[in-house]
Amino acid sequence: MSKAKISVYDTTLRDGTQGEGVSFSVTDKLRIAEKFDQFGIDYIEGGWPGSNPRDMAFFEEAKSLKLKHAKIAAFGSTRRANLSASEDPQLQTLLDAETPVVTIFGKTWLLHVTEVLRVEPEENLRMIEDSVRFLKENGREVVYDAEHFYDGYADSPEYALKTLEAAVAGGADCLALCDTNGGMMVGQLTEITKSIVERFPDTQVGVHCHNDSGVGVALSLSGIEAGAVHVQGTFNGYGERVGNANLTTIIPNLSLKLGYEMNCGNRLEYLRGISMFLADLANLSHDNKAPYVGLSAFTHKGGAHADATKKVSYSYEHVDPTKVGNKQRVLVSDMAGRSSLLMKAQELGVNIDRNSPETKAIIEKLKELEFNGYEYESADASLRLLLDRFMGKFKPHFEFESYRVIVEKRTPDEPTTSEATIKVNINGEPHYTVAESSGPVGALDKALRIALSKTYPNLNDLQLKDYKVRILASQSGTDAKTRVLIESADGKELWGTVGASDNIIEASWQAIRDSVEYKLLLDGQ
Repeated sequence: MSKAKISVYDTTLRDGTQGEGVSFSVTDKLRIAEKFDQFGIDYIEGGWPGSNPRDMAFFEEAKSLKLKHAKIAAFGSTRRANLSASEDPQLQTLLDAETPVVTIFGKTWLLHVTEVLRVEPEENLRMIEDSVRFLKENGREVVYDAEHFYDGYADSPEYALKTLEAAVAGGADCLALCDTNGGMMVGQLTEITKSIVERFPDTQVGVHCHNDSGVGVALSLSGIEAGAVHVQGTFNGYGERVGNANLTTIIPNLSLKLGYEMNCGNRLEYLRGISMFLADLANLSHDNKAPYVGLSAFTHKGGAHADATKKVSYSYEHVDPTKVGNKQRVLVSDMAGRSSLLMKAQELGVNIDRNSPETKAIIEKLKELEFNGYEYESADASLRLLLDRFMGKFKPHFEFESYRVIVEKRTPDEPTTSEATIKVNINGEPHYTVAESSGPVGALDKALRIALSKTYPNLNDLQLKDYKVRILASQSGTDAKTRVLIESADGKELWGTVGASDNIIEASWQAIRDSVEYKLLLDGQ
């Protein structure tokens, strides 16, 4: 027996934006909607028309989107108590959005009916049925979100079922059962969902889960296994409190593990790219530990793991990383053996012999450096330069002679200023430059750029994207060793470099120097 096709309903643009630190402009939301459509998402919930100017502007602009597959959904609530659906201004706003789909939520839990809405239970049922019917009569596909359904069912199964019956009587196309508080366990949700699927065989049943108990994805998968054919969630798990069920995990699990057909199932190679795109627009760090799409998802550090993976990739990889747009990575650390080093070197474009004396020497050097504070897990560029030095392939583009950094604060009310002087030799010619900046590292970086700019004008493309400082052996106080990680980019490539010293300026200088050298290496100079 073939499995039912699953429709994927994304609520990143509405529920996702309720998450702390998540905000999208109207332009952002339009770009995201187009990305989701290209990926094959079935429903895109754009927001709540009338709740804020941004959502109103989005729906107005969304009318001109040329989507090939996805349907835009407007979100809202049932009519107000003691007011007809046709007279309710909120329902009219949903119609004015001119979306093919409208999703409305209604109260399922008697607690919310009597204590939050403060209406009679029978009036709540009329509110649900009237609202759904009104939207259906106006030509809309209606998804009914049964808010707090599972809590409501646990409290009063009889009343919870009546709310669904009211929605079905109004003509609802889909009943989305919501674990709004995110407190359900898998066994509970599975049992309840199965009973609802059996109770309403002629109506689509969906699940909408939150991750408050850390099992949002598991709940969503169990709901589908129990017979639901519609799943709601957000990309990257964005959402209120700890977030919604994460579609970047749900989708590949349904497709690759459970064998369900989905429209986006044959486009999974774009999954990581979209996940990172969302993080960039939200101005949030991408979760390296995210299943399937995180940077670390297919990363191997232990030597034995790396060796086994090289021989048989699936021995330590549950799926082929390329299927979800990711890639295999090997980290070189003090835990590394020859296999790890060989794989990493190959990844960086350096050919080394497994049995060569250089290989053994490199491993020993890496262990020594990491003991002294260096770390190459996020510093591939520094590692590449280190390998080149050992292989006799490194040709420095400049020779360092000296630097000096002065930090000055002239008055209590004035900000500090920093001045850096640097002396380097380029092709045998000395270059002595001075630069100022608000901080000492910025001044040092600026002085080096000035010194090199005439000979290497392409360094104008180099940008310092991130600067991280880690204090090692903090019990040493102000004399503790410091590790500096710098992330750089030139519009085409992104790379990391590292420095370590008991002096933060020296550690920063090492990372800056490597960043510049790597940029020049990339450009073939």
